[in-house]
Amino acid sequence: MGRLVRELTAPLIPLLSPGRARLRLGDNAAHYPDVAAELEAFARPLWGLAPLAAGGGTFEHWELWRRGLAAGTDPRHEEFWGAVTDVDQRLVETAAIGLALAIAPEVVWDPLSGRERDNLAAWLLHALTAEPADNNWHFFPVMVGLGLDRVGVRSDPASTLARLDRLESFTLGGGWYSDGPTAQRDYYIPFAMHYYGLIYAALAGDRDPGRAGRFRERAAAFALDFQHWFASDGAAVPFGRSLTYRFAQGAFWGALAFADVEALPWGTVKGHLMRHLRWWLERPIRDSAGLLTVGYAYAQPALAEQYNAPGSPYWALKAFLPLAVPAEHPFWAAPEQAAQELPPVSTQPEAGVALMRCEEGRQVIMLNARQHHTWVRHGAAKYAKFAYSTFFGFSVPSGSWGLDQGAFDSTLAVSDDGVHWRPCEVPQDSTAHDGLLHARWTPWPDVEIETWLVAHPPWHVRVHRLRSGRRLLSAEGAFAVNRDTPVRRSAAGPGHARLDSPSGLCVIEDLSGARTGRLVHALPGTNVLAPRTVIPTLTGEHGPGDHWLACAVLGLAEARPGAGWPEPPGWEGVSDLLAGSHTFTAARSSPE
Repeated sequence: MGRLVRELTAPLIPLLSPGRARLRLGDNAAHYPDVAAELEAFARPLWGLAPLAAGGGTFEHWELWRRGLAAGTDPRHEEFWGAVTDVDQRLVETAAIGLALAIAPEVVWDPLSGRERDNLAAWLLHALTAEPADNNWHFFPVMVGLGLDRVGVRSDPASTLARLDRLESFTLGGGWYSDGPTAQRDYYIPFAMHYYGLIYAALAGDRDPGRAGRFRERAAAFALDFQHWFASDGAAVPFGRSLTYRFAQGAFWGALAFADVEALPWGTVKGHLMRHLRWWLERPIRDSAGLLTVGYAYAQPALAEQYNAPGSPYWALKAFLPLAVPAEHPFWAAPEQAAQELPPVSTQPEAGVALMRCEEGRQVIMLNARQHHTWVRHGAAKYAKFAYSTFFGFSVPSGSWGLDQGAFDSTLAVSDDGVHWRPCEVPQDSTAHDGLLHARWTPWPDVEIETWLVAHPPWHVRVHRLRSGRRLLSAEGAFAVNRDTPVRRSAAGPGHARLDSPSGLCVIEDLSGARTGRLVHALPGTNVLAPRTVIPTLTGEHGPGDHWLACAVLGLAEARPGAGWPEPPGWEGVSDLLAGSHTFTAARSSPE
């Protein structure tokens, strides 16, 4: 791991500014100014470099980062980062500096001159007065406080405790948090809420033992759910925002080791992190110069949020926190183990999801009916689709005209003109219980759709009640399949759309009998795993009134060539699966 940190950091060295406080890795299209983007690129490598130093690893360029810290916090220097203000990207980057001071002061703080220490301390102390966003951002000043405490600079403990109290108010039970007073239960829970909480527990547990214990207990409980998000090859379910942080998805496993929380056997914890890193290293996530790109499994600018600058992907280095753990710790001493045998379905009501382990764990499919995000770019695609797969990924739209631009995999989209389509964006009244999910959504004021999702591995079933005051067209997509490999066979017609290739088998079968299948070639660069895809899709036409739609969807990473098409569950079987749903029973018995 230490070698990988040095390998990822090496391409940055020639790009440091003359004063070493800035890293310009490309043109900045984020909503924050260039100075913040260049601080971000400078600071984020510290997530890996500081643990490397804390664990005794070597890095021959520490002087460059010390010069940068000195220049960036000196108001008289031309590369001064500027004062941190309320809800400021610079506040985000103070957390990495705080960690470096807390666990590696001998390479970050001790060699600085007295004036340089004063400037750095003053800049960080001022940052503590800035107002953060009301979510995981409250941890940033906490991290700064940990660093200042370690180097003997007194900060305001009352303010830190108030922020920690606010963070704990986001607890949902079962080890889960929300990311602020929002619907989000995404990767910010493991790589932010739990990650920082475990660092705090490890570094401040002696003076705040009760809170440290709660952070550890919640993390241990969360691990039991989070293990279901990973396939046997280390792939994590792509879902939510900030996917460009890539292997930060697995940072939680290393944080357990840092805080000495054996939530699972140490060999299992180690296996989750190591397989995850290996999965990422097999993807083209670096450019020709070795820089991490903005995207997911390849450089994909269309995926970026409005807060993604060229240096943003280096949050991935949070995965290297266990480098600070001594070599004799059981995390390192234990042999790497495969994931534990898990049940085929794990329903996690706090997140509103059900995770299906398919093909003996080689693929994980997450059914989802609760979350949404209307602030980030492509929020509906990242949060409100019905299914997300470790093998097929998901797609974001490239435009607003037609199905090929919309790339509506794993969702139902409706249109009143056949050109502009509306998918599920903000699910409401959501429930998740025993592999059965339910939500209601309203694409127009006179159109209401109720959706039920049923986990039936390897299939999943979708049922919709469409109540409309207008004529509508519908398009319901299965998974998006890589179309760069030769198709072995395909079929699309009344009631079905099917595709079989070395890139996977995907089937969508209409169980209500009124729709027609087609294969939609999505525009390139829309899917997070494959640049060019085709989406088996059911299309229908519906007049004003009440309509029931149902389909069964199958996606397999490994299909046997020449085998027959798998048989979906029938409508009678679906009715049996839904019999325990009071929302479905009530909807079926209500007058149309």
